Amino acid sequence: MADTLAFVGVAGGVGTTRTVVETAATLARDGNSVAVLDAALDTQGLSTYVEGRLDPDLTAVLVDETGFSEAAVPGWPELDGEVALYPAHAPFERLARAKTVDAAQRLETCIDHAAGRYDHVLLDVPPIADNQAVAAVRGADRRALVAPATRRGNDHLPRMRGRLVDLGFDADAVVGTFADGEAALSADYELPTAERGATEPTAIDPDTEFAPAVAAMTEALCRCSLDLDFPEEGLLR
Repeated sequence: MADTLAFVGVAGGVGTTRTVVETAATLARDGNSVAVLDAALDTQGLSTYVEGRLDPDLTAVLVDETGFSEAAVPGWPELDGEVALYPAHAPFERLARAKTVDAAQRLETCIDHAAGRYDHVLLDVPPIADNQAVAAVRGADRRALVAPATRRGNDHLPRMRGRLVDLGFDADAVVGTFADGEAALSADYELPTAERGATEPTAIDPDTEFAPAVAAMTEALCRCSLDLDFPEEGLLR
C-alpha cells in the first residue's frame, strides 16, 4: 500500500494547498505516481490548479454519484511521473451532502483506494472542524501541520495540535510556510514563498530556492529517497 500523508492547515490561507501541490510535483518529478485528494471542501483550493470544467469532482464521489477513478484530473504531464488531482468543485447543495458522516466514510474509502493505486497519496486538509477533515486525518499514515512562519502561525499551532490529540494522533511534523526572513515559528521544515502562478507548481523548476527546500521536506515526510538535480544544491540523495 502507498504512503499516505495529510497536510493539515492550522488556519485558512496558510499555504496548505500549495504545499500539497508542490510535494506532489516533487514526487512526480522523480518518477512517482501521486494522488492528491481535496478534503478542504469549503475553500476548494485544489480546483484552482485545474483548467477547464470539473465534472465530476470529488464531492460527486463522496455523495455516491460517480466512481473514484472518474474524478481524477491529470496534472503537469511534463513531469516524469504521474499526478492525479481529485479536487472538490461543487454547487452548494452537493457540497452540503458531501459533508455528512456517510460521505466522510466514503472519503476514507477513497483514501484506501488511492493507496492501492498510487505510490504516494497526499491529502489537502483544512483546519480540523468537520467530518471530512476528521476522516482525512484518520485515513492518513502521518500528519504534518502547516503554519505560516509568523506570529500568526504560533498563535494557531497549539490549537490544531490539541485537535489532533483529541482524535488520538500527534503531529509528525510542522511545516513553516512563507519563511522568507527571520521565522517566528519553530518548524521542522521551512518553505519560502512560491514564485510561480497559481496553476503551476514552483517545484517544477529546479533552479529556484523553493524546489530544493520542498524536496528535502518531501524526502523526510514521505520517507523516500529522491534522485533530483538542483543547479545550486547538486544531487539530492
